[in-house]
Amino acid sequence: MKRGFAIVTIGIFTFTALGIAALIFLPSPWDADSRVIRQPRVVIPRMANDERDEYNLMQAAELQAMTSRVPLGEGDVVVAVLNGNFYRNPVQEQFVAFRNIMEPGGPVYLTFIEYDTLSRTYRRSWTAASAATRPETVTLDIDDIIGDWSVSVLLSGMNHHGEYTLSVFQMNPADSATDGNNGERFSKVADIRVDGSIAVREFDRPQAYQMGVSPGQSFTIAAQGRDAQSDNIMDIIETIFAFNPASRFFDPVSSSRIPGAHIEQQRVRELLGNAQAFEEFLSGLWFFVTAQGTIDRNQYIYFDPAIRQVIFFGDGTMQVFTWNNSIATRNGIHIVSQNISINTIRRSIDVHLESLEGIRIRTSENLRPAFRMLSDPMDGSYRRSGRPANDSPAVPAAVPAGYIHARYDSPMGRLYFFPDGSYRLFTGGVSSEGKYAFFSVGGKEVLELRSLEQRSLELRSESREASNGNEAQRQTFLVEGDPPAPIRQRLTLLPVRFSARGIERLQESELPLTLVAEDL
Repeated sequence: MKRGFAIVTIGIFTFTALGIAALIFLPSPWDADSRVIRQPRVVIPRMANDERDEYNLMQAAELQAMTSRVPLGEGDVVVAVLNGNFYRNPVQEQFVAFRNIMEPGGPVYLTFIEYDTLSRTYRRSWTAASAATRPETVTLDIDDIIGDWSVSVLLSGMNHHGEYTLSVFQMNPADSATDGNNGERFSKVADIRVDGSIAVREFDRPQAYQMGVSPGQSFTIAAQGRDAQSDNIMDIIETIFAFNPASRFFDPVSSSRIPGAHIEQQRVRELLGNAQAFEEFLSGLWFFVTAQGTIDRNQYIYFDPAIRQVIFFGDGTMQVFTWNNSIATRNGIHIVSQNISINTIRRSIDVHLESLEGIRIRTSENLRPAFRMLSDPMDGSYRRSGRPANDSPAVPAAVPAGYIHARYDSPMGRLYFFPDGSYRLFTGGVSSEGKYAFFSVGGKEVLELRSLEQRSLELRSESREASNGNEAQRQTFLVEGDPPAPIRQRLTLLPVRFSARGIERLQESELPLTLVAEDL
């Protein structure tokens, strides 16, 4: 009996000693994060309600995603962050794009931050300048653009000349000092600037590449810019860049002329290169043009430079974006916007002039870089609408007092509205949260709720978006009841959707809201 007890005691002691040794000598993801040099803590102001704690934690996580793991230099400001296991190990590395506020018009820099097993801390192992100079236009992405299973980071953006830029850096092998790379961790393999557009032309690679048996063909890069030898401003030259194994760089391999529309040249010169003039030109309603050349009145974009908003409508869904900034380009403008309901969603809108009555739209979001050539349903050609007919879709506008601070009881549970544009719903012990906004459509008040998680409101609204992971679900309601005021005692929500005929009621029950007694 005593012998068995002794064996068990020795075994426990041995197991404990091995565990302590592993924690001391083996690096681990949590140990790496615990030893990183800390940035100043971000303090998020809280509402008085205890129910805001989870929402504040979510905001803190979003801010943390844009934080460098090591302090940058004096005056350096983070522009974009890309986290990942680029070495395919348990410890994450970082690509951080940043600019220095003491260098007006200076380049956006890219740095690589990795974990050092010797010092057991994160460190910056490489930094290089990119061709972009406008930080608000920068996007980062990772891709095996060469086809040899290597890591290549792509930084796209614009410079202060109104040109689109793409800088591509390939990660060198560990023994890069012997490979003619001067010990650099990354080598620049592409650096393209053009006064038009840039796109990476991807294609499916064979199964042998997918299985790691043989390398795949390199992707090509297409750059479209103005034809300087043509009298027509709308004519462009398309140049194709391909990877050259000898120079280890993407070199031009072909070019072709693409004729543009013949428009009155004086009017074109007044619009192009002048962001304010082009904004005034865009002001109003634009309908989508189908592949057959017909007008689709169920899909449109409304530009309102006066109140700085861009409104997208398609597939029964309305999206409202704040118009933050416009940058003049060779053939139009580049608009930087932000979703009015979920401010972490940033959308870039490239507007190209096709004619004095037609434009071409291409959009990209911070999670979908423009150079990927991924098509958004709203992308395509649009035609300016004439004088709106009686059956034209009503163009929505924001209500000045779009946010409130109140609590309501309803058949779906207790609904909290907060003045920062967020809401929280408690139903049977289960909570859901998201963003809300009140709008005015055709003189009628409308409420939009957008859930930030899959546990959204159990409302069968045909206007909701399909949810996948962190994508938002949307519900739209016509608001009736007391007139707008700081606190309204009773409201009635009528489920609706938008169509080419305006607001359409859905065959669903109305939802009465009653102000909670202590708020009266």
